[in-house]
Formats: sequence, structure tokens, C-alpha cells
Amino acid sequence: MASIISKKVNGQTYYYLREMARVGGRPKMVSERYLGKASDIEAAMDGAEMVPERTRHLAFGDLAAAWSVLERLQVRAVIDAVVGPRRVDAAESVGTYIALATLNRVVAPCSKLAFQAWWATTAGDRLVKLPAGATDHRRFWDAMDEIAPAQLAEIEDAITTRAVADFDIATAGLVLDMTNFATYIDSANPRAPIAQRGHAKQKRNDLRLVGLGLVAARDGGIPLLSHAYAGDRPDVTQFSSVVTSLARRFTRIGDPSELTLVYDAGQDSAKNQLVIEGTGMHFVGSLRPSDHPELLAVPTSRYQVVDAEVFPGLTAFEARAAALGAMRRVVVTHSDELHAKQSRGFDQTMRKARRRLAECQRVLAGGRGRRSRSGVKAEIAEATRARWVRRCLRTTLVGENRGELSLVVEEDPAWRAELEAELFGKRVLFSDHEDWTLAEVVAAYRSQWLAEADFRQMKDPTVVSFSPMFHWTDQKIRVHVFYCVLALMVARLMVREAGRAGLHLSVRALLSSLAGIEETVLLYPSAGGRPRARRMLTEMDETQEQLYQLFGLAAYAPRS
Repeated sequence: MASIISKKVNGQTYYYLREMARVGGRPKMVSERYLGKASDIEAAMDGAEMVPERTRHLAFGDLAAAWSVLERLQVRAVIDAVVGPRRVDAAESVGTYIALATLNRVVAPCSKLAFQAWWATTAGDRLVKLPAGATDHRRFWDAMDEIAPAQLAEIEDAITTRAVADFDIATAGLVLDMTNFATYIDSANPRAPIAQRGHAKQKRNDLRLVGLGLVAARDGGIPLLSHAYAGDRPDVTQFSSVVTSLARRFTRIGDPSELTLVYDAGQDSAKNQLVIEGTGMHFVGSLRPSDHPELLAVPTSRYQVVDAEVFPGLTAFEARAAALGAMRRVVVTHSDELHAKQSRGFDQTMRKARRRLAECQRVLAGGRGRRSRSGVKAEIAEATRARWVRRCLRTTLVGENRGELSLVVEEDPAWRAELEAELFGKRVLFSDHEDWTLAEVVAAYRSQWLAEADFRQMKDPTVVSFSPMFHWTDQKIRVHVFYCVLALMVARLMVREAGRAGLHLSVRALLSSLAGIEETVLLYPSAGGRPRARRMLTEMDETQEQLYQLFGLAAYAPRS
């Protein structure tokens, strides 16, 4: 029930529109709007124009949509149930802070120091009520300190279980891949052993790395398990830990024997193969073609078209071969597209090798070479170091002493043709699915792009990003990795929900469209009290209207 009430302030009477309702069986005020003085009301009744004094624009759509998914996953409740009640001196619970950090990673990745300023530009104060000072960066650090590594695994277990059940994620097909992320942790910092120098996949060999193994569902590329590890450890050494954790997790969700895990040749070892076979999971993997010359030598007449419509230009044959400690079903494929790409790439490699060898010839021919024979041989070895070059370029160093050396370079198109026929465009796949068709094996293996796309997304500096990471201890880095993967899960679930509704958008396109739904705050002149404010959403296009309905944004929208 609404009524008009008055309040006297410094001898002036001000009027308010108050709405009362019964909450829990008792009357309670649910809203109160300032109307102004009697003269203001009279002017409004006479039709006098009330013009806003100024406006503010706040981020709303992307923030609210991501928050709706976090709430649907019950992230705050799950984390608080594992970690326990908040400390007496804490402004908010640990679950709330991790949910906020995840939300920020999804829509506008920034440091904890910059979080407070960013939060002020959003309509977040209506999504979650925070006390004054709650968004100070030190509050986030305190909350992160409360989570032990063992608790991270328990939290991820619970959230994954809920995601699979609530969003009906198909888990029969899973993809495993690994990468690493460059950090800016000081070399002398002893408190972050997880950050080590190694083979940098972002080509930053000067920086310490944090490794990340990820298992994603073929259904939408949604991450279902993460594994952080030291950046100097090869991927193959982490396979056992990831697979064991995966089997343990899916014992809670379903039957591991119903799963098929896809992985690439970087995980291959006889020991790793025993691990996955011991879990009861099925698998589709790849073998290094150079390890199986007998398969590469099979004539093209053995190859058959896999599926001209689904996989144009792809042919294959199947056989049995000894691999990773047992006789296995293998599928050898040849892709015209992959063949062409490898050929173009090798053209560039060959041009670079020819240039370096030609320069070496020029120097030696001019009699200006001061290097010894061993030095020139080392230079030739470096020029032809790239894969396959020595099969297509043959070099002979003539002479023994300085000043009389010369280099002969031979190249025969037949050598290149032989190389291409043997290797280019070919992959060797293997699987324990004896009843699958060639097309099913190929489709499973090619689903690896989903995990690769997840890693590319996490390396996107704009949305759902691993960077920036301003944490310098092992424990905080592991928590950071956890909520970055959780942010990826939220984003992928949003894209999947939109796709099911007929809106097929990338993560960036989806968030960009949602970000276009802004909140405008109209601030009217003050009549002696606080300035009157009216909030409304900006005009939406057809796609934004659909997303607004899909993610239930009306529940978070302003009401006045």
C-alpha cells in the first residue's frame, strides 16, 4: 500500500511516497521515493517540466548476466560451506569476494587495487549489497588467504557437480590440453615455487611461468577440471595427476567408464597410458607419425574418404600397430587442408635456410671467411636445423683450411616431393573404441580445438583473462587460477545458453552485446535534501532484448 508522508527538516516540509508491505507477517517499508516540497508537487501537477541536472551511465547488462550464472551455480554458498563462516573483522564472506573476483575476470579484468574504482562505474551495488570499504583490495587478499589448496579442489568438485546437473552438460566427451601463462614474478622471489622458467608457449622465455592443465566438455568447451602446476614441468609429467583427479571427480557425477578423454601426442608415454586404462575411461589420442614409418609408407590406394560432407578433403585407413606398450587400433588420416598449410609453412622455412646458406657461400667465396672449418660447419648446422630441411637441402663443405673453404648446396624437387608424400597432411590417431567409425574417431580427436579455444580465451586481455595477475605467493596464485577457470566456465555457460536460444555468438561478441545494455541515472536538482534520482536502462536492440529475457535481467534492473 502506498501513501504520502511528510518530514520536517530545518523548518521545511518535504514529502515522500512510501510503499508498505507485509514481510514475514509484519508490516515493512519496501520503498520510499522523494517527491519534494509542496511547491515542487504543485509544479509537477501543473505540468512544469522537470529537467535532470546531470546523468550517470553505469555498466549493467554484462555484469548482471554473469552474476545471474554465478548465482545459479551458487558459488558464494558453495565456497562459504567449504571455507566456513567469515571472520568477525571481515566485511563480507570469502565466497562473496571470490564471486566478485570471478565477475570482474569475466567482464573487465583488472587488479584488486583497481577493483574499487571499476565497481563504482557499475550497477553492482544493486546486485550485491556491500558495506563501506568492502571493495578495498586488502579485503580480497584476506579472503584469498582463507582458502587452502585442498579446499580449492573440494570447491571445484562441488561447483562442477552443480554445473553439470543444473545446466545439463553432456560429459561423455572430454578434451584434455595443457598450456602455461607468463607472470611478472621477480626471479628472486622464493615464495612462488609454482612460477618457474620453462618452455614459454607465449614466447616469453624471460618470464616465470605457471602451468595449467584443463579438461573441458565437448559440449560447449565448458571447463570441468583444472590443474595448476610449476611452469618448468613438461606436460607429459602432469597427465597422471589430471587423469586421476578426473576419474575421482566423475565417480561422484557418473560412471567414469562412460567417458572418452581426448588428448594429443604431447601426453604420450607407456606409463601415462597405463594410468588412463586403469581408470576405465575410454580414450582417443594421437601418436607421433615419425615413430611409425610403416604406417606412413602405406600407399594412397588404402585410404578411403571419411565423410565428404562433414570432413571435406579427408581420407583415412585403419590398422593395428604396436604403440605405447600394446597393440592398438590406429587410424591414419590425410587432410588436404593440413597438407597445404604444412607445405606453405615449409616454404617459409626453406627460404630462410636458403638465405642463410647463400650468405655463407658468399662470404666463403670472397675469401673473407675467418672461421675455421668446425665454425663453418656449426653455422651450416644452425641454418639447416629446422625440421625436415636436411631432407630437402644437402650441403658439402669443401676444403680444410681458412680462406680456401667453399660450400656446395644441392636441392632436388624429388626430395621435397618424397617428403610431402610421406608426412605432410598425415596424423596417426589411436583409440580403444573398437566399434567407432572412422568419422567418430576423427570427430572426437578434432574436438581438441575446444580446449585450445579455452586457452586462447584466457589469454585475451579484454574479457575472461588470466592477466593481469598481481600475486606473488604460491597459495594466492592457485586461488587466482581457480577463479580464472571459474570465470571461463561462466562465460562458456553464457555462450552455450545463448546458442540454445538461437543466438550463436563468441564470448567477446556476447559480452559486448550485453555491455550495450547500460543503466542511466537521471539526477534531478536538490530541493534541500538528497538529489532525486531516477534509474532506467538504455534502449535495447533485438539481440539485447533476447539476452535480457534469457538471463533474467529484469530481476536486477532498476525499478525507478
